[in-house]
Amino acid sequence: MRIRRRSPSGGGATSAGPVTLTFQSLAFQDTTIAATKEIVDSWNSDNPDTQIKLVQGSWDNVHDQLVTQFQGGTAPDIIHDESADIMGFAEQGYLADLKPMLSDDVKSSISDGIWKSVTTADGAIVAAPTLLQSYVVFANKDAFDAAGVEVPTGDSMTWDEFADLSKKLTKDGKFGLGWGMKSPTATVMNLALGFGGTFFKGSGDKTTIDVTDKELEVPKRINAMAYTDKSLDPVSLTQSGSDVLPGFFGGQYAMYVGGNYIAQQITESAPAGFNWVELPPLKGSEGMDQAANPQTMSVSAQSKAPEQAAKFVEYFINAENLAKLAEGDWLIPSSQDARDQVLKDTKGENGWDQTIASGDSLVAAPFQAAVNYPQWKDQYATPALQQYLANSISLEDLQKQLTDGWSSVSGG
Repeated sequence: MRIRRRSPSGGGATSAGPVTLTFQSLAFQDTTIAATKEIVDSWNSDNPDTQIKLVQGSWDNVHDQLVTQFQGGTAPDIIHDESADIMGFAEQGYLADLKPMLSDDVKSSISDGIWKSVTTADGAIVAAPTLLQSYVVFANKDAFDAAGVEVPTGDSMTWDEFADLSKKLTKDGKFGLGWGMKSPTATVMNLALGFGGTFFKGSGDKTTIDVTDKELEVPKRINAMAYTDKSLDPVSLTQSGSDVLPGFFGGQYAMYVGGNYIAQQITESAPAGFNWVELPPLKGSEGMDQAANPQTMSVSAQSKAPEQAAKFVEYFINAENLAKLAEGDWLIPSSQDARDQVLKDTKGENGWDQTIASGDSLVAAPFQAAVNYPQWKDQYATPALQQYLANSISLEDLQKQLTDGWSSVSGG
């Protein structure tokens, strides 16, 4: 890994005036955009010698945008992204090593498993993890009651129990489940871990792919719910999560699967009186693990003031600020102190206790260390999974396309 390390004599305030650092944020929900601006304004007020200029980016094109920015020498000083996207940039030397710049308190507040998701093979920490998500099942409690189906409780729910619920709730022209899978790769990669499906072995440019029955279990089960059980609306599989939400609100679907951040959209957009709950996390044959693919804060190796940038990153992820951001996005904070703050603020109500508890099952996944993962995901995995979930190719075809696609992008 060609990670660039800056000496302590890096940029700082000069006689010319304060240092101004650009921070490209990808916050997209109004609540989180407001929280981000509040954090930046507070920093700027307290740190006149290091001013942060907030720039709005988008999750839709951040990878391609960063490629252009890094190659052109115009990358922001502080970069908001996710761990699965940044390792290729780290491999090319575009991200500073934060390990010597972050305090021991920050390092100890976040679990080793989450730190692993932002650490290179040679031990460089190329980002600070901020917020995480897990994939959860939301339920319309009134639809359950109308169907005479008991809402499950407990610490987990098996996929067999989930499929059985969906069948029981499918009646009168309404489906048990709507699932927006227009962009299916991240969902499948995360949930596959519950069946021991890791997809990749190794790291960096030595990563190899191995698509076995374990990796195929999640798409196979989703396909069966749609086309064998006919309890999952197959049209929803072609739609985005936000496209499926109105059907969930309108009673067309008794259950809905999405990232736990969807709870914020439900809170803001559901009709008055909509009675919803979050069900226990899905459990595969090997547990409830999902990928710890945190949102991240990195410092560009091109920055003229990396130490000051790292100080802002540390401020950004302190417990109070991270809790604000988590509550705005309905996501899981990376640090235990921030999780405790969220539970204190929310009293664990409206599914927050379930959401925070799901953070205990988040682990580093092999795909996060695969340098060519973003290219494979966009060019091969997503179209192949879309075809399979449309029931237009076989499971064997899916396996072959995923495997051959990796060979194409990795040169293997």
